[in-house]
Amino acid sequence: MSEAATSAPTTLGRSIVEFLSDGSLAALAEELSTMLGVRIELRDEHDRLIAYDHEHRTWQLVPNAPAPPPGAHHEAIVVSERTIGSLVVHDAAQEGAAHRIVAWLCRVASEFCQVELGLRHRVREMELMYRLSALLIRAADPDLVLETALELVLDILSLDAGSIVLFNEDSPAKIVGDERSITTKASRGLSEEWLRNPLPLSKDRQFDRLAASGEVVAIEDLAGDPRVIRPDLLQREGLASFISAGLSFRGRPIGVFRLYSRTPRAFTSDDKQLLRAVAEHSAIAIEQARLLKIQEEEERVRRQLQLAQDVQRRMLPSALPRVPGLSLRARYEPTERLAGDFYDAFETPDGLVLAVGDVVGHGVAAALLMASVRATLRATCDESRTVAQIVSRVNDAMVRDTLPSEFCSLFVARVEGSTLRYCGAGHEPPLLLRADGSVHRLEPGGMLAGIVEDTEFRESAIDLREGDVLVLFTDGLVEAMDFHGRQFGSERLIHAVRSAMQESDASADTIEQRIFWELRQFAGLRERSDDLTVLIAQVRDATRLSDRRPR
Repeated sequence: MSEAATSAPTTLGRSIVEFLSDGSLAALAEELSTMLGVRIELRDEHDRLIAYDHEHRTWQLVPNAPAPPPGAHHEAIVVSERTIGSLVVHDAAQEGAAHRIVAWLCRVASEFCQVELGLRHRVREMELMYRLSALLIRAADPDLVLETALELVLDILSLDAGSIVLFNEDSPAKIVGDERSITTKASRGLSEEWLRNPLPLSKDRQFDRLAASGEVVAIEDLAGDPRVIRPDLLQREGLASFISAGLSFRGRPIGVFRLYSRTPRAFTSDDKQLLRAVAEHSAIAIEQARLLKIQEEEERVRRQLQLAQDVQRRMLPSALPRVPGLSLRARYEPTERLAGDFYDAFETPDGLVLAVGDVVGHGVAAALLMASVRATLRATCDESRTVAQIVSRVNDAMVRDTLPSEFCSLFVARVEGSTLRYCGAGHEPPLLLRADGSVHRLEPGGMLAGIVEDTEFRESAIDLREGDVLVLFTDGLVEAMDFHGRQFGSERLIHAVRSAMQESDASADTIEQRIFWELRQFAGLRERSDDLTVLIAQVRDATRLSDRRPR
């Protein structure tokens, strides 16, 4: 290996020897010396002589070579605004042909070296991006991605130390005060004293705020920058230069890269571009990890909601009772996976109980409240009480066991022979449509359940006749809207039921189908805002109902 290979600096673009291959530039300097009759030498950035090795057809650094004579003309070879070498003309006379030829030759060499440097940066940048992308594709742990990103960018930029810090996720835009709210996710070459110190590097965290705004902050003399708060701490840590870039995703600041050199370092535009690219990829990795966590959490919640939905549906009657002389049909359509509506139909020693309810809200809280109300209703009906007493017991249990903001509307009816006894708690009045065309609205017997304990509820009764249709429903049915903002309303509901009753084979099934057909015609595909529940009881044989008197 040649001496040049062992002594080449690690940072790209600092020395002419990084760009020499077969020694042709050194050989050209010798040929020009012969042609022009004046000695021309190739020197590196430290003014060391680079000579052509004729035996091996390469170049070599000449140790202990004498310095150029006083007054020799030096023409610089410049890359990224940095002198990486020079061609030296020993002629101290005024500028002549040799000086002009050397000047043009240095310009050409500078251009070639600049292009070569750009290509090398792109190759190293692509290598780094490939490794980071591989981690992203594997959906690696974000901490591993950041640690890898920090290690790679420090090596490629030949820097000595650095860290990646993330801002407070709840308020990333508030980059003020000390650093107690940030989290160091990766670090290299920095002491514990430096990492744990809550004091920011710059006044008012100006460096962080500039980086978070999209600027790449590059400082060659960090200790001499007036914005730095603790130059003494920098000296103890041995840090001389600094470069920083922000991590942001869709305009939202996430964190910053903070990179340091222990020797003075002027950062090039290529350095800044590389760091910016790494920061962008790292931000994507962080957000991808967060999205994966959100997806995992959503999937967990989805499974829990699915389980809760299955439990809730099992709490509704799996099949309606078969009652001689009566046709029953129910339909339940929640707007969300979990709903606050419910219906029930079950037999007790005192008769067939029909109930519908609508608890406040939607989702998990409403579903839990619904389950509690239904369980209390069932438990209360197992004992011999009037319908009003049943509603009162449900109300008192809700007041005791729920929050002040939790309440429900409820309607409970019991078919005792051919008599319907009923009581409502702030619920939408069910409809009893008779075969003769009359309509009875079964008004509530009290206020909403769950608000005031010991509320008195009033019970009412009405006889059932052959051909009667009882429709119990929640307000999601009559309050359903079309695209003009009009509600379906009770009159359209009555019209739908009457239309179905006129059919020769009218049953609770056909009535339910007609109601929802009319609703679809009215509301179209407009999204509903409330749950929808309907329970229909059609009297097909009043005599058989009369024979079913309470025991």
